[in-house]
Amino acid sequence: MHRPSLDAAMSTARTEGRAGVAGRAMAYTKAGAGDLLLLVHGLGGDRRTWDHVIDTLAATHTVIAPDLPGHGESDAPAGDYSLGAHASALRDLLVALGYQSATVIGHSLGGGIAMQFAYQFPDRVDRLVLISSGGLGPQLTPMLRAATLPGAETVVAGLARLPEALTLGLLSAASRLPGLVARPDAGPLATGLRQLQDPRSRRGFIRTARTVIDWRGQTVSAVQHLRQLTDLPVLLAWGSDDRTIPPSHHRAVAELVANPQFIEIAGVGHYPHETAPGQLLPAIATFLASTVPFRYSEARWRHLLTPDPDPDARDTTLL
Repeated sequence: MHRPSLDAAMSTARTEGRAGVAGRAMAYTKAGAGDLLLLVHGLGGDRRTWDHVIDTLAATHTVIAPDLPGHGESDAPAGDYSLGAHASALRDLLVALGYQSATVIGHSLGGGIAMQFAYQFPDRVDRLVLISSGGLGPQLTPMLRAATLPGAETVVAGLARLPEALTLGLLSAASRLPGLVARPDAGPLATGLRQLQDPRSRRGFIRTARTVIDWRGQTVSAVQHLRQLTDLPVLLAWGSDDRTIPPSHHRAVAELVANPQFIEIAGVGHYPHETAPGQLLPAIATFLASTVPFRYSEARWRHLLTPDPDPDARDTTLL
């Protein structure tokens, strides 16, 4: 049987830490060595969602997986749960830990935060990996839209206290109804719901949801950010049976990005990093190996912000 070398084992060993960021603590897991990958979890989740992929990624890179403010073991923010506030917290975490830039890998809401991070801090992003990403269109499962309604926190608290077997049974039953839950997602959803037994995490879930969702669906679009970041290497990954965020969002956005890489995993739902890591990880490895880090240019950024209406009058020094 092949056994990893001692050096390899040491390089991928996980450490748990807490960093003081603007007077509040952010919890994180760190592993590996090399260029930095920053893993951003989704709404109501925490850094443990990356447990199935972090060791493989850490074999070639430094990996940091934080709990977003108000999620997991991180302190709650002062009151701002917006995408911009979360992106700023991630920038502050990088500064606190001594890193200049990272390839940002975001799942669901974390994908929206990753795009916001790249837009706010383009000099600190090397690449983007968007997994089942939010922020690419308004459509969204009714289950998350309901989380923004009055009284939702009380309802979520009750659901979070249900026995695990009952929760799994209800979610499995819901998977037989159109547009609710993909069958592979029952386990990750049940885990996420149990985490919301904690009042602080539940509050963070509800308040964050209300910054990006209402009863009609997603209220924030990051598509314009991708247009501004046209030179940024982007990998889009999603499951063909995602019933939380429609796969059509990712297919449409893939046509907007210059030289995107993408993977659609057949039969997989909203959590490919948890339910299909064996198919997702090779695509991430290929993407990391075949692209060069983005480098921010003020002149290029200005050109994209204020395009010349006369294409024949372009400043060729930008090309």
